[in-house]
Amino acid sequence: MRILRFFVELTPRIRTTTQPKEFSQVTGLAPAAHTRPPGGAAIGGGGARRRRRLLGLVVLLALVLLCVAASISIGARSIPLPDVWRLLFAPDGGEASTIVGSLRVPRTILGLLVGAALGVAGVLMQSHTRNPIADPTLLGVAYGAACAVVLSIYLLDVTSFHVYVWFALGGALLAGIAVFALASGGSQGPTPVTLVLAGAAMTALLSGVTSAIVLLDQQSLEVFRFWRVGSLTGRPTEAIWQVLPFLVVGMVLAIGNAPGLNALALGDDVAASLGQRVWLTRGTGVLAIALLTGASVAAVGPIGFLGLMAPHMARTLTGSDHRWLVPTGALCGMVLILIADIIGRVIRGTGEVEVGIVLAVIGGPFFIALIRRRKTIAL
Repeated sequence: MRILRFFVELTPRIRTTTQPKEFSQVTGLAPAAHTRPPGGAAIGGGGARRRRRLLGLVVLLALVLLCVAASISIGARSIPLPDVWRLLFAPDGGEASTIVGSLRVPRTILGLLVGAALGVAGVLMQSHTRNPIADPTLLGVAYGAACAVVLSIYLLDVTSFHVYVWFALGGALLAGIAVFALASGGSQGPTPVTLVLAGAAMTALLSGVTSAIVLLDQQSLEVFRFWRVGSLTGRPTEAIWQVLPFLVVGMVLAIGNAPGLNALALGDDVAASLGQRVWLTRGTGVLAIALLTGASVAAVGPIGFLGLMAPHMARTLTGSDHRWLVPTGALCGMVLILIADIIGRVIRGTGEVEVGIVLAVIGGPFFIALIRRRKTIAL
């Protein structure tokens, strides 16, 4: 009886100690109620990890505020911060007031929205494909927007930004839906491999169609050449309101997608055994990527490398928990795009270098270093 009582007392201890610590860290779900202490902190230094993540968010928020102040103040004509503050609340109709209120503030707001959208889209893209060098454009969404813009110019003679931004949004969403449909054709539904292959095929097809039309029509080439650089310059304030609803919906879907991605990180089979509907999680993620990337590309054109760099910056601060990665990726995207935009304004004196070019110069070496790293990045 003593031996039997010993094993009965030992069984709960075995259940508690053999639960993998990584399960709660990766999925965000507690393996059992008794694995958490009464205070609610996770086992294995969860309280310290949470404090580190909160500190990272606070630092990023401070950087965003600094970048916003610098973005409004610095340019071809620099305006002191006290004057910026005064002109924001008491515009006097002068040249400096026009620069601040009509040019730099809308430009900065658009940069914040696009940076957050591409940062979050990059987090989702790398997690759904389990590819640390994936970019939101991998699904062909950016090329869908580009192809739709060129077709609207070539077939309908559209020249207004306010009109072809809707074509860009529609093309991006159609491309995302087509990629998801192609990736879902197999018996296992959409998987990381089928998503990448379907995205590559769609990208090649849409890129070929776009190139053919641009070569045939000079007007399409002129408009498309300006749009495809990726720039915050010359975008009307109305563009913010046109794309804002799509960005909000995409961000809400991304936040809702985060817990499911934590489960998918354990593998599709394990996630399904935990009750996760894999196809729904994949579909929601692809729709969020399409909305965020499509709206961003429609507003400012294709901007590369931002969706590649922001997720890796976020992971160094938060680890692999997507409930933290999504907001952190958004803040990292804001910081990156505003810094690149400021560099582009000051690097040529009176002229400007487009933000897409600056990010390409920064992102190229980052991409090469990422490939050459021997240590695999945990997703």
